[in-house]
Amino acid sequence: MFEAGRLEVDTAYDFTTRPLRRNWSVLAPILTRRALSAGLMPSAERVLLNDSQDESMEKTSSFTVGIVGATGAVGQELLRLLEARGFPISALRLFASARSVGKTVVYKGRNHRVDEARPGVFAGIDVAFFAAGGSVTRALAPDAVKAGCLVIDKSSALRMDPNVPLVIPEINPEALRNHKGIVANPNCSTAVALMGIWPLHRRFGLKRLILATYQSVTGAGTEGEKELEAQVLAHAKGAELPRRVFPRQIAFNVIPQVDAFGANGYTGEETKMMLESRKIMGLPQLPVSATCVRVPVVRAHSVAVSAEFERPVSVAEAREAVSSFPGAELVDDPSRGEYPTPLDFSGKVKCGVGRIRVDTAFPNGLSFWVSGDNLWKGAALNAVQVAELMVREGMLVPRNALAAV
Repeated sequence: MFEAGRLEVDTAYDFTTRPLRRNWSVLAPILTRRALSAGLMPSAERVLLNDSQDESMEKTSSFTVGIVGATGAVGQELLRLLEARGFPISALRLFASARSVGKTVVYKGRNHRVDEARPGVFAGIDVAFFAAGGSVTRALAPDAVKAGCLVIDKSSALRMDPNVPLVIPEINPEALRNHKGIVANPNCSTAVALMGIWPLHRRFGLKRLILATYQSVTGAGTEGEKELEAQVLAHAKGAELPRRVFPRQIAFNVIPQVDAFGANGYTGEETKMMLESRKIMGLPQLPVSATCVRVPVVRAHSVAVSAEFERPVSVAEAREAVSSFPGAELVDDPSRGEYPTPLDFSGKVKCGVGRIRVDTAFPNGLSFWVSGDNLWKGAALNAVQVAELMVREGMLVPRNALAAV
């Protein structure tokens, strides 16, 4: 059962035994097309998932895949990415809340019925992508794990659970070695920001981090996008602007609140960025301060970053570090007005990094700007990349293949 964000597994379900019908395993000796490093995981330098379509998965075994929250914004992006990236699927099961039961969703030109997400539906599913919020994860993820299904979860429910790896494949793929049936996806703003921060940390050694986000309305789901559109149309007609999703009018405005405020004055989103950044980068004592702001942009988040480093910095070295990192695209030519924007990086695999300059407040400091698609790297794409990596490294195997061993 899940309680207070902790994962508790029935003691009768022993993760240390070699599975006969479970679809995932750290221990099963599965051969892959690439040599495995110690612990079945490649070093961070070997991970090239941002362009992993170049490494075809056509010859891998096919999986029964489930999507919980299939009718939402992230669920829809998951379907697009699974098809576009050629993830090997033999059967697809789609789930959502009771109000969506009976709807159909098109995948590869075929209609697929949406069923209710409830206990008991995960039998026979190899991997389930959860994109339906923390309460759904807490209610259903234990049932999926007991059924032998790997869960890759978008919600914040288990990100800080020490028993659940929180993974960005380009940064900490080794964390997958110790998964126990659930892998957590980071917060969308955290994922985008770290695509610029991580390569600079590897080059200079991160000491302190200050973040200010510019978060699009799709971070609040399809209803957030609808509210922005409705307010713009109402303004054009001179009508009263409807407001239900955001705490203030979002059209022609910015709102310095994403999530609820805590006792310390920071919102839940700001706290997530602090804690998740520390966990993913393995820097538990890193000083982090974030201010999260909602802006009237439809898609893709941006983050203004000021970072202090342990070693002396240079703009030239910083640009080289970013340009050589597989998760980032350097767009940084101020003399020509070239820098990343949300429009430029909507629907793109990589996150854009630019405006790199020496920070005037920090010694050994750099300031820079990152833009990236919150529905892709911030959610669906990262989840698919996790699954791709686990397939290639023999950590995710169809149960019919395991049963035959």
